[in-house]
Amino acid sequence: MKQRPAVDLSGLPTYGIGPRSLTWWGTLGFMALEGTGFALAAGAYLYLALSWPQWPLGAPPPNHWPGTIVTLLLIVSLVPNHMLNRYAEQCAIMPVRIGLVVMSLLGIAPLVVRWFEFPALNIYWDTNAYGSMLWVLLGLHTTHLITDVGDTVVLTVLMFTRHGNSGRRFGDVGDNVFYWDFVVATWIPIYLLIYWTPRLG
Repeated sequence: MKQRPAVDLSGLPTYGIGPRSLTWWGTLGFMALEGTGFALAAGAYLYLALSWPQWPLGAPPPNHWPGTIVTLLLIVSLVPNHMLNRYAEQCAIMPVRIGLVVMSLLGIAPLVVRWFEFPALNIYWDTNAYGSMLWVLLGLHTTHLITDVGDTVVLTVLMFTRHGNSGRRFGDVGDNVFYWDFVVATWIPIYLLIYWTPRLG
């Protein structure tokens, strides 16, 4: 029996950027799982806060300045992050390389401040339930921050090699931009919980 193709797909692109990429959807699913983890941790914190008449337990409120500096750095990073996304969509190799270097530095800067943020909590993780929840919330976000910064640095190095000018790599840059937005967005409610909820009373 003679067969012939119904549609010729040879002209379709071999990669996609944004929602046209399978890795973008995988990143979205990954963020949904991680967002659920953040929500569960935040729910546990609020449960404890509402269950005790005096909050925080056994410690003064955290020093908010390190966390505020991290917040400002993350918000500022959104501007070059979205510029980088536009360059990735245009497959502009030099602006993408520069943007990735900038984003690597803007990712490392909050990690440096985060080093001072843990002592500024004014309580250790094993002091009581309040201390444990603070360290869990800050530790979860730090893990995601390290993960994305590591990915950004590796991607930056890759874009300076012969593999960097392929279309698929520009799609990877777009996915990295997408995930960084998630890292910034999840930090805002955690920042409010850690530093401002104890000051409401």
